[in-house]
Amino acid sequence: MIRRFRSFFGGIHPQYRKELSATGAIETLPLPDQVVVPLLQHIGKPAEPVVKVGDTVRTGQVVGTASGVVSVSVHATLSGTVTGIATIAHPSGREVKGVVIESDGADNWIDLEPCEEWPSLPPQAVRERVSAAGIAGLGGATFPTHVKLSPPEARPVDTLIVNGVECEPYLTADHRLMLEHTGQVVAGAVLVSRVLGVSRVIFGIEDNKPDAVQAIEAEIRRVAGSSAGFEVPVTVGVLPTKYPQGGEKQLIAVLTGHEVPSGGLPVDVGVVVHNVGTCAAVFDAVRHGRPLVERVVTVTGEGLKRPGNVRVRLGTPARLLVEHFGGMVGEVGKVVFGGPMMGVAQYNLEVPVIKGTSGILIIPRDHIDTDDIRPCIRCSACIEVCPIGLLPNMISVCAEMRAFGESEQYHPFDCIECGCCSYVCPSYRPLVQMIRFAKTEVQHLKAKH
Repeated sequence: MIRRFRSFFGGIHPQYRKELSATGAIETLPLPDQVVVPLLQHIGKPAEPVVKVGDTVRTGQVVGTASGVVSVSVHATLSGTVTGIATIAHPSGREVKGVVIESDGADNWIDLEPCEEWPSLPPQAVRERVSAAGIAGLGGATFPTHVKLSPPEARPVDTLIVNGVECEPYLTADHRLMLEHTGQVVAGAVLVSRVLGVSRVIFGIEDNKPDAVQAIEAEIRRVAGSSAGFEVPVTVGVLPTKYPQGGEKQLIAVLTGHEVPSGGLPVDVGVVVHNVGTCAAVFDAVRHGRPLVERVVTVTGEGLKRPGNVRVRLGTPARLLVEHFGGMVGEVGKVVFGGPMMGVAQYNLEVPVIKGTSGILIIPRDHIDTDDIRPCIRCSACIEVCPIGLLPNMISVCAEMRAFGESEQYHPFDCIECGCCSYVCPSYRPLVQMIRFAKTEVQHLKAKH
């Protein structure tokens, strides 16, 4: 059933520019000569390397094992030789340990263990396959998926939300996935719904993707009544296009009417949210036994010759994706991993694609506003657009004054860092960066005491 929903409080309407890549079918990047596989591609503790320099590995082989409850394994994304375990550049801006693999050109895979009876697998078997595949949330948050599939018994889940919103401007990887791999997305959602034991499933898709709405709804109807279909009521929710509609808390509020409490998690209101890409990866892991070694990435922006979407092996340097689409044009100002609102600017095109890399955005220099930062004029524009209902201006002023203890009364940790406040600020204040600064310093203060 297709149902229209209203939007959430706050938010903005930036220039979405999705038309640059939305009609581009998913291409496949040729295998690179070398990959650099970071051992940290998820929230939580980094994986621990289980290979050494000189080892021969096959595609899909574990090269790093999960080192804690909130951690996931990482796998070789090429067959070849391990030539290094070194400190490498990471899309987050940090330096982390990674495994360097030189390709042998054969793409020789490990022996996979497909499961034709996947619809009837018990929940624990599904969790084990997902954990072994090293799946982390592909929407960008990169939370270990097997952990989200194991909510505490004291907090039962009744609703699964499948997030197909993709509200970040420019990005269209999820859109193309819903169109071209609809069956995988829906089948993965079926598996997740059965593992969690929910009583309803809601797909959330913005109304700027009507073709995706129709494709998902048609696939749900096609498998209805079969062993591969949903066992609970399913709604395809059509949402007004507004940023950040895809934020977990905003999506939950709109689709269920529940508000996640301050400092809480979706499971506190009986909800779990999974991205459409994550659902597709779950299906690949359970049905085909495939570990997560690749993902779809949008490569786009006015600074790129030919924007599009591409399936790429994890660990591939950004440089190869940019070259695949014709390279940069004009004077480039920034290269961003992710979208323009929440992405991270890079200083090096050798930075590798990881599990959370949804896009690579090339921004021309003349598209970057370089006006000087000015004092807050108390206009309240940031307050009006904050989807959480915070006072970003006050948190930023506290950060400027180094009054980190005082900033806590304004709840900086509830900020989802969506960037709406910075986008509308007439004084060009880097509000998100200031709030991040406040969060970090408050954490340091608490650690000391």
